[in-house]
Amino acid sequence: MVKRKFFITCILLLFTITLSSCRSLKRENAGQNAGDDSNNESNEDSAQKEAAMKNNDLKDSKEIYLAGGCFWGMEKLAKALPGVEDTTVGYANGTDDTTPTYESVCAGGTGFKETVRVVYDPKSITLEQIISAFFLAIDPQVHDRQGNDVGGQYQTGIYYTAEDSEAVVEKIITQEEKRYKNFAVEHEKLTRFYDAETYHQDYLEKNPAGYCHFSQSTVDEIAELIKAEQSYAKMDEKKLKENLTEEQYEVTQNAGTERPFTGEYWEADEKGIYVDITTGQPLFSSNDKYGSECGWPSFTAPILAGSVNYSADSSHNMDRTEVTSANGDAHLGHVFYGDPGSPNGTRYCINSASLNFIPESEMESQGYGPYLILFK
Repeated sequence: MVKRKFFITCILLLFTITLSSCRSLKRENAGQNAGDDSNNESNEDSAQKEAAMKNNDLKDSKEIYLAGGCFWGMEKLAKALPGVEDTTVGYANGTDDTTPTYESVCAGGTGFKETVRVVYDPKSITLEQIISAFFLAIDPQVHDRQGNDVGGQYQTGIYYTAEDSEAVVEKIITQEEKRYKNFAVEHEKLTRFYDAETYHQDYLEKNPAGYCHFSQSTVDEIAELIKAEQSYAKMDEKKLKENLTEEQYEVTQNAGTERPFTGEYWEADEKGIYVDITTGQPLFSSNDKYGSECGWPSFTAPILAGSVNYSADSSHNMDRTEVTSANGDAHLGHVFYGDPGSPNGTRYCINSASLNFIPESEMESQGYGPYLILFK
């Protein structure tokens, strides 16, 4: 009987100790869970603060939507451009009213194109430079494909949301479509855009060996070219007078005109680039130069959109369009439209005195290596 009481007492004691331990453990876990909740709240607050900071940083930014084939590669190119702040891949301007998915878009019939929303700082990179990079990368002459990718979702396009962007886009399109017999790039207002699945966002950053229809060297070369475009600056007045001849100064600074058939480059046909003599910025290429009877060097288009500016010129009792360099504000000449002697109807009539020619063979040694992509 005594043994039985002793046994029962031991059982009760063990139960009490176990219960006490369980309660203690539960309180400890509860404390940990409370800490986890606190951390979750802290993480959520941090995420909200980070998003708010990002939105604040981007408040002065602008956006453009680029469809250049597979959006993995187009995003990779956009991210490489100096001045691009954010990118999102998605599906743009479809005809289907349902929310698109990668599978539905690939199946066809939705009208959506694989597109990249590009957010950029207009103080660091211009829309002209972004679109120039776009045209350097794509083949603008094919419908519904880029590289090895075929299908309506790979149709090239430029989609805008603001009126000032529309004006820039349409101006560039007018210039670019004259370069090609078959021009296939869409250009219109953005009507709808849906973010693609998380898996596709920053895909080539997460998968460096993943498929891309742009080679790494192409992306690097284009990014370097745009970076170079941002580096050219006009000489001050003292240096202009020290470095330019009297004729060069008169032409570039006072809108003078050299006598026809006397300029150094009016008959030149060597392969290379023609740069602004006041800044060194490449303006025209031998690819776009043609033999004209006007007596001045003639080109069908500048190398890149935005490298030259235009203004009305009513001097000498004529209504003309003056062409000046964007970075140097140097007078170059005039542009004429509807010229029957021009391959595309446009003639940039440019003074040799405003240019300096860099042969292709010397472009690398003279610091114009990034522009060799123009001759590939």
